[in-house]
This record gives sequence, C-alpha cells and structure tokens, in this order.
Amino acid sequence: MLTTAAHAQLGQSSALFLRIEPDSRGAGMGNTGVALADNANAMFWNPAGLGFQENSQVGITHANWLPEFDAGLFYEYLVGTYHVDGVGTFGGNVIFLNLGELEVIDGSGNRVRFDNTFEMATGLSYGRRLSETFSIGGGARFVYSKLSDSDGDVESGTATTGTFDLSALYRSRPFGLFGVPTTFSGGANLANMGTYIRYSEEKQAIPTNLRFGYAFTFDFDEYNSLTVTNDFNKELVSVDSTGANPDPFYQSIFNSWSSRPGEVGPDGEASELGVVDQFTVGSGLEYWYADLFALRTGYFYEHPDNGNRQFLTFGAGVRWNIVGIDFSYLYTLEEDNPLSDTLRFSLLLSFQ
Repeated sequence: MLTTAAHAQLGQSSALFLRIEPDSRGAGMGNTGVALADNANAMFWNPAGLGFQENSQVGITHANWLPEFDAGLFYEYLVGTYHVDGVGTFGGNVIFLNLGELEVIDGSGNRVRFDNTFEMATGLSYGRRLSETFSIGGGARFVYSKLSDSDGDVESGTATTGTFDLSALYRSRPFGLFGVPTTFSGGANLANMGTYIRYSEEKQAIPTNLRFGYAFTFDFDEYNSLTVTNDFNKELVSVDSTGANPDPFYQSIFNSWSSRPGEVGPDGEASELGVVDQFTVGSGLEYWYADLFALRTGYFYEHPDNGNRQFLTFGAGVRWNIVGIDFSYLYTLEEDNPLSDTLRFSLLLSFQ
C-alpha cells in the first residue's frame, strides 16, 4: 500500500512511466538501444529501427517495479510488429504500470479512501527504410494516468494525453576495423512530444526526451560477436522558476538547453545544473555465441544533483528457432535505492 496526499506533488514532468526501458535486452546493457533497435522493442528505443526489420514479432516483458518498496508494483509491456513488403514495418504496443493501492488524505490529514492506481499507454509505430543504410520512423500513443479517483472533496488524479515520436537510424555496410568485420550504427529518437497532462486545473509537462547514440558490432567469426553501445538522454522540458507552467513541447525542444536548478542540498539551496549535467549516459556490452546465447552488462550514470541514478546492469538471453528469452538484473551503486535488485523478464517470438 502506498500513501500520499490527495493533491499530487509533481516535478518537472509527469507520466514518467513513458521513459521506463521496456525490454530486458536493452536494460541489461546499461539502458541502451537507440542505435540497435533491431527487434520489436525498437518502438521504444528508436521506431526507425522497424524499417530494417523484415519479419514479424510478438513480445512481452514483465518486471516487479521498485522492489525495495515491497508494495506490489509491477510493469508490463506488450509489443507486436508486422512487415509489409514495399511499404515498411508497422508496430503496436501497450504499457501498463500498476502503482498499487493508494491511501488518499485530504488537506486536514483525514483518510478519504483507498484507490487502485495505475498508468498505461497504447501506441502505434511505423518505420521505413529509405536506402540500404538509412531508415526513418515515428509513433503515436494515447496515455492514461490514474493516480486517484475524484470526488467532491479531492482533486482528480486521473488524466489523459497524447504523444508522438520522430526518429532516424543509420546502419553501415560491414567494413573492416582492425581486421575484424564491423558494423556501425547511429540513431536518434525525439520521443513523447505532445500536449500537457492535467490532473486538476494545473497543467503538467509530459517527459519529452531526446535519445541519441551509437553502436559497433564486431563479428569475430561465425560463432562469436561483440556489440558496444552508448546512449545519451536529455529531458526536453522547460518550466518556470516555481517548477510549474511548462512551455509547449515545440518551445521546450529549443529553450530547455540552459542551466536549471538541481537537487536541494543540506543548506537548503538548489545546485545549478549545466546542460551537460542534465544528460544521462548508458554504456553496454553484448556478447553472442552462435546467435544462440548472449551475455550482457552495462553501466548507467546520472549526475548526483539530477537524480543520482548510478547502477550496473547484467543480463543474458537465448534464441532458439522462433523463441527468444531474455532477463536483466539491476545493481545500484548506492544503498537504499528503490531501483535496487530490479529484474526484468522478456519473451520474444519471431515469424518470417
């Protein structure tokens, strides 16, 4: 059971579940994937990756969310793609984050009721290859957030909105690097652009996000390959000095590139975050043996005054015929982090 006041206390943006990495493969590689995007989960990482895919897939991911809270929270992600020759690859997905039972308290500290809370989104994506090495893509989704019910004494904690994504992906032809056949990929995804979300009269920004990065895949021989990835993320949200009144997304994309207040320190003063400090960085490694078994690891970094998420990730995967199974484990570098010991399990079925 979770407890909160009836009036939601929100940060720079809301509906942050839209930024949860959905699949065990990317999560096991330090939350990277914008330059890989080579399966159905490309809809999250980079929809342009669908343009390089010529098969159809169905997948699901499950995770017990914030296990340190022991509050029964869980995350589900369902995804599917369908390829049409000469047209491109279409995809659809559903995200569901169960937030448990919420105790609603009014302004006088009286218990009002208990609510079952959750957030979900459903979306469609499309990717098309424009040349042998370049693809573009996009997606749109409907978002529903239920943080509490509404009645005459409590402001509504239910809201809806819509978002869309635009992305691009470059994937080179194989070339020799230090005598090893190598493929380079570079991608970018501008995600979650859209209108505000309103839980009451106050409007909140949605987490518009820029993700870009690169990947190198080294095919040492017919059995052994290694992929190295790097992803960079920045939230493109701009609010006033009180943390409210967000700018429209088409303005925030440009005017969020400046310093802003960070975490409040022991002296009660907020630190100043430069533009570089506002980026998160993920790095990952993936080793495949005979396209049957994979081992993964990664590192994720966020500036201490910008959230301070710093963790190592580990994962593994198997592929057999049309079936793929992956899992990942998250190990935080600081104590008492609610993300500690997060496990994700994914199943992916591929059809020609």
